Amino acid sequence: MAVNPSSWLGRRIRHRAAEQWHLLAQRIQQGDRRSARRLRDEAQALRQDLNLFLQGSDAQTNAAGTSVQALQMPPGTDWRWRPLIFQGAMQDSSMTAPDNGQRLGEEVALWHDCANRSLILRQKINRRATDLAPYGLRLEVMGFSGSYLSLSLDLPEPAREGLDGHHILRLAATLRAERPITVYGRLNLAQGPNSETILRQLGDPVGGQRDERVVEFDLGYAELSDRPVDKLWLDLIFESPRMNAVTLSDMVMSRHARASI
Repeated sequence: MAVNPSSWLGRRIRHRAAEQWHLLAQRIQQGDRRSARRLRDEAQALRQDLNLFLQGSDAQTNAAGTSVQALQMPPGTDWRWRPLIFQGAMQDSSMTAPDNGQRLGEEVALWHDCANRSLILRQKINRRATDLAPYGLRLEVMGFSGSYLSLSLDLPEPAREGLDGHHILRLAATLRAERPITVYGRLNLAQGPNSETILRQLGDPVGGQRDERVVEFDLGYAELSDRPVDKLWLDLIFESPRMNAVTLSDMVMSRHARASI
């Protein structure tokens, strides 16, 4: 049964749930190990949902930045998206010495094979007048001893709807780095047991100035089947990242039809 969140019943349900969790927290503090074991996973799931709600509500009420709907796009664009991590403040906004594949929020994961995990990934507030998004990401790399480092971003379901070889996916990213670094974008598509990748370099090495890079992934060059795309994600790959810091102050993905020949 759907409940109107602004109705008396909706408010009452949330109030009763908050009371229950408050009492459970008191029992844990009094040494109730049984409840701690049984309810920890449930509490973690609730915390994750609450953090996502707070981040989304911050994005909705934040007046800073330029709406993705106001950005100039190629003709025929039928989908555009700025990840939530660039729009709303996160409750857990950083990770230090992350494990391989560790996630920052719901959308971003960091992949690497650096044994000493000498990395920091954090959300930051964009303060420059030229910044188009309220928040950005900063990746700091110390004595990197691994062979690969990438940020992985899951694309939402609307990007996959009706996706086929007639589409082009477009990435617009605003970056800067303390030292020049080459960055690649790799689009990954999964259709059942099969997968396809398209790799593109984001132009010349990124330097210390705010630099917008645009790259397109033409699905006409991918060997796609007729079945729907089950999963779609983007990797930003950083080449030779040792002793560097890269700031990603905005990122927008969009989709448009490729020109007919």
